[in-house]
Amino acid sequence: MAGSKLVLEGRVSIKAFLLGLSVLVIPLIRTCYGHVDWVFDYLTETPGKIVICIHIAVINGLLLITYRGPLYKVAVRACFLGVIFGCGLIISFSETTWTHFGWYLCSLSFFHYSEYLVTAIINPRSLSLDSFLLNHSVEYTLAAVSSWVEFTVEKLTFPELKQLNWLSVVGLLLVLCGEALRKAAMLTAGSNFNHIVQNEKAQSHVLVTSGVYAYFRHPSYVGWFYWSAGTQVMLCNPVCILGYTIASWRFFRERIEEEELSLIHFFTEDYVEYKKRVPTGLPFISGIRAN
Repeated sequence: MAGSKLVLEGRVSIKAFLLGLSVLVIPLIRTCYGHVDWVFDYLTETPGKIVICIHIAVINGLLLITYRGPLYKVAVRACFLGVIFGCGLIISFSETTWTHFGWYLCSLSFFHYSEYLVTAIINPRSLSLDSFLLNHSVEYTLAAVSSWVEFTVEKLTFPELKQLNWLSVVGLLLVLCGEALRKAAMLTAGSNFNHIVQNEKAQSHVLVTSGVYAYFRHPSYVGWFYWSAGTQVMLCNPVCILGYTIASWRFFRERIEEEELSLIHFFTEDYVEYKKRVPTGLPFISGIRAN
């Protein structure tokens, strides 16, 4: 019963994400019926903003009618991420100087939604609203807001800085590679993966050393590290590139040491030997010292 309920939550999230993605209908209407003035400049002028607000309100009404309780909470979050992804696509394919911010919106929304969906697939028992990682931490939220503020301020004061297309492409590649590595790690680990460091070994918990784990001891952290830094390279945010890199490095250094204490306790010599063969994958982070 629990398993089917969690699988249902995953299916609901897919439907809600796609429903949110229907915000893409707005520019299609504009393209087909350009003479209707209430859909022009849909992301910048008042008429367009009103249309998007009405569209979102209608979608939320559908979700309220369709789902109740926990399922509505899942649906509304997935739908919100779908709307952000859709808006990111609209910006990305529009004739605007905000193109790279559109890439960023797509990257951010896809990361958070895919965290939930992949968890629903590989480890439904651990699935919860926290699996979206939207409320990861206060520090994470402040970092995100800081990047938005820096991008906006620098775009207004040094617009040429935000038009370094080659640098944004490098950032996009970092984001794509980091995202792919993290999801590959989650899928490879399967039910062994958990967003929360486990202090007690479950019966099904095994040491995973194949796939991407044959190259990095902590591929999910490596992926997240480069994804995080890549988002700021994509935005050409010099201050946040430095800040994100330092903050992420410190966070993962502490997280890896904490996790490896548990892994050594769980798997003893097997993990110690694995640790000797395979690096963490993160620069200047060797993990906990094992005698």
